[in-house]
Amino acid sequence: MAHSVYPAVTHTDPSGQTKKDFASDVDPRWCPGCGDYSILAQVQKVLPGLGIPKENYVFVSGIGCSSRFPYYMDTYGIHSIHGRGPAFATGIKSQRPDLSVWLITGDGDGLSIGGNHFIHLMRRNVDVNVLLFNNRIYGLTKGQYSPTSQLGTKAKSTPMGSIDYPLDPIHVALGAGATFVARTLDTHLKHLPEILKRGAEHKGTSFIEIYQNCPIFNDGEFVQLTDKTRREDTTLELEHGKPMRFGKQREKGIVLDGSLNPQVVDVAEVGEDRLMVFDETNEMCSLVVSRLTGPDVPTPIGVMRAVERPTYEHLLNEQLTTAGHAAGKGVQDLLNQGKWVVT
Repeated sequence: MAHSVYPAVTHTDPSGQTKKDFASDVDPRWCPGCGDYSILAQVQKVLPGLGIPKENYVFVSGIGCSSRFPYYMDTYGIHSIHGRGPAFATGIKSQRPDLSVWLITGDGDGLSIGGNHFIHLMRRNVDVNVLLFNNRIYGLTKGQYSPTSQLGTKAKSTPMGSIDYPLDPIHVALGAGATFVARTLDTHLKHLPEILKRGAEHKGTSFIEIYQNCPIFNDGEFVQLTDKTRREDTTLELEHGKPMRFGKQREKGIVLDGSLNPQVVDVAEVGEDRLMVFDETNEMCSLVVSRLTGPDVPTPIGVMRAVERPTYEHLLNEQLTTAGHAAGKGVQDLLNQGKWVVT
């Protein structure tokens, strides 16, 4: 008699799902005012609209404040080991391409001990949704500087100020060849869910950097970008195929000078025709926009790169099928040769 090694699964109707269906019975335990609460709420809000049964979601995390995330989701989940979340996510997606796999990580977990795994997940284009919570500090271990901390950051491990130049997650993702790269903010409650939805619908690795405030150890790090009275002047919301404009009246724009350096101009003075038109499918355009940093230029948010490429798991399973046919047996047949049958 054949036996299955997998338990029976009761399939749910995705059309009837609501935000509450994705909230577990575990009370979220982050510090009061932590940006993680906002991100959790927006993820739970977005998932019902994707039309995927809740039993087909898997949330994977490593170690850090952000990595508590799977406990608060009423889905399958793995709280894995420090920096190795990408390896777990790759294994799951490779064997179960039908699942929607989400990797939750932070600037320390993902870019320090997990930096190598992070890079290879991107270059392989595994169909995983990566959310990197970037608060530019180690919060769980009480306030040491992280790979993304700004030069001169005074923290418990750098009382005289950090002398390390920060790593930019967007640059790393683009350099690794990620097919979907975006940035958003924890408190931008219109922008955040829009970016989450686009990332989830992308076929391939979607990488989303989320600027997230740590009110205890790095409070106000992104206040110039999140303050509603200032953010229109300090952020540039990217729109594919449209001129790059920003400001309260959209009176400012971005042009390229003779050396291909982006510069801020007054639209009324130069005319909209001179402005740089953003193209998320153009690699050079994505790289130029990602370099918009500093006090005199706006910080770009939105989708910076979106292209299609075959996914790792698709190519892998194609090879397995071909190899199985060549040998006269499929992988399933080989697994079923013993006493136990995998179904």
